[in-house]
Amino acid sequence: MTVSILEQRRIEAAFAKGIYEEMAAELGAETARRILRQAVVKLAKQAAADMAAEAPEPSLEHFVSIQPRWTREDALRIDVVRQDKAHFDFNVTRCRYAETYKEMGLGELGGILSCNRDGAFCEGYDPRLKMSRSQTIMGGASHCDFRYTWEDDAGK
Repeated sequence: MTVSILEQRRIEAAFAKGIYEEMAAELGAETARRILRQAVVKLAKQAAADMAAEAPEPSLEHFVSIQPRWTREDALRIDVVRQDKAHFDFNVTRCRYAETYKEMGLGELGGILSCNRDGAFCEGYDPRLKMSRSQTIMGGASHCDFRYTWEDDAGK
């Protein structure tokens, strides 16, 4: 059995915490955050490209089909608002990723370690997949509002 994404993120965060603290001591917190943000974006794009390669052709349908990887172990509770050929909109009402980072004393880095991945994931998956989100639980909101759109003419 493979490790869940929630457990993988917990392991990564424990490692990142140590590296971040050393970078912050040497380079300052702002530079350390920028470096961490860039590294996480790069990793998210690569993970997305790998997942897209699993599909015969990347599509919104395939993207929706892999969502259980993120919700496994009740990691995210979502309420689907809209799902059709071009849209997949949902609200996250519980985020165990945010809870885990806060428990680890990483609440201030949670957005970089987790939320930061979402838009980058779309870029790595396929340029036709677009995401918007105006708020996150990690940022203090009551829910995260994910809105995905598949734009057939977006440059592939």
